[in-house]
Amino acid sequence: MINKDYCASSYLMYRYITGKNIRFIKELPVKYTDIDFPRIKVKNSIDLENALRSQIKELTKDGKAALALSGGIDSAILAKMMPKNSQTYTFRCIVPGKEVTNEVPQAAKYAKECGLKHETVQMYWEDFEKYAPILMKHKGAPIHSIEVQIYKAALKAKKDGYKRIIFGENADIIYGGMNGLLAKDWLAGQFIERYTYIMPYRVLKKPVMIFEPFTEYEHNGHIDGHEFINKYFRQEALGTYKNACETAGIDFAGPYSQTEWIDKIDYKRIRNNDTKYLIREIFKRLYPDEEMKPKVPMPRPMNEWMTDWEGPKRAEFLPHCTDDMTGDQKWMVWALEKFLNILDNYGGEKNV
Repeated sequence: MINKDYCASSYLMYRYITGKNIRFIKELPVKYTDIDFPRIKVKNSIDLENALRSQIKELTKDGKAALALSGGIDSAILAKMMPKNSQTYTFRCIVPGKEVTNEVPQAAKYAKECGLKHETVQMYWEDFEKYAPILMKHKGAPIHSIEVQIYKAALKAKKDGYKRIIFGENADIIYGGMNGLLAKDWLAGQFIERYTYIMPYRVLKKPVMIFEPFTEYEHNGHIDGHEFINKYFRQEALGTYKNACETAGIDFAGPYSQTEWIDKIDYKRIRNNDTKYLIREIFKRLYPDEEMKPKVPMPRPMNEWMTDWEGPKRAEFLPHCTDDMTGDQKWMVWALEKFLNILDNYGGEKNV
């Protein structure tokens, strides 16, 4: 089914195309990532640690796996399980003349303690302009900004001779790290407003409001945040990482994503700042003397990079629609406009 308006609105709301068989144009199918694969069932932190160890052992047995190592606890746990002298990469975004979040020192500390090689992959705005069109064409849709970072690191790992790169992705989604989305018992309307990245009517002249993913998880007027993100956010996240790695020609490996938490989440603990408590228990066992740092999303200084962007110019967009947006929201509109420009070269207007 061809429906450009639906796809544009879906991207703005969910950061991916929720309809399996819907695409922007006939010539460019949307890459859809299957999340219904068998997973290792986990009930406690011992189960999870064993599941991660067994996967790391299998992934690294040929010596062709590298680890994406951040300053956070998810990848630090995986670092403890990697063979000595394994290669790790940490992303660092560069904004000339400005200090932005830098995970390199903490990641380097973890690498040293675990006896691993460590290298920094620097990211510049020019990388986003260069690589975004490549990633969009492969995906058949606009992309998440982190795909550029993953792609550049994956290119580096492939050049260095590795066949796969290991990420700590999905740990937050599965094990209660998304504390903002789990912070309360949400009324359906509240959760829709909290989760939606950009309401399409704020941006597009022909918006389509797509509520089916939300109504699927609506029970008696409420939406359980953990249930919802374990389908729809997990779908988007895995699609993001897999698209970036596939485009670079290297395998994505996500040990956390291969596990399934079958115990009931303890919302009381989460809401008392004991987020992803199973993972914290593992970290404390592996790093008994290390203080846990506050959670920081993968750094990408969009507020700085998008400061001078004047907003979209195409006819599909409302004038001045990005004036009061955050940098991450501006990026999404920038990416959507960039993708629509790409579609013109496919004869996209004839397919609408």
